[in-house]
Amino acid sequence: MSELTLINNEFLRQFEIKVENSLARIEYSEQERKIFLTKLHIPENIENKELEEKFIIKVLEFISEKNLRVVPTSPKIARFVRSNRRYKQLLPVGIKL
Repeated sequence: MSELTLINNEFLRQFEIKVENSLARIEYSEQERKIFLTKLHIPENIENKELEEKFIIKVLEFISEKNLRVVPTSPKIARFVRSNRRYKQLLPVGIKL
């Protein structure tokens, strides 16, 4: 798998990566220095656990670089943050997973 390039499509409010002529995306909404990650969509023809994890990591690193907080409302993203302690620091005060 080649290097993934993250695109922040602000107009559609989604993060995107192109893989094998398909588009994987994480939809979001932004409020008061928080990004709510609402939906993860990986096309069926490229769906695999490794790609999903790399995509989530890229998005979380982007959010961290912007000094924003993350609220994962997508079950898959919430499960990932819960099982990876290093990303729990991105949660707003009072949010527990």
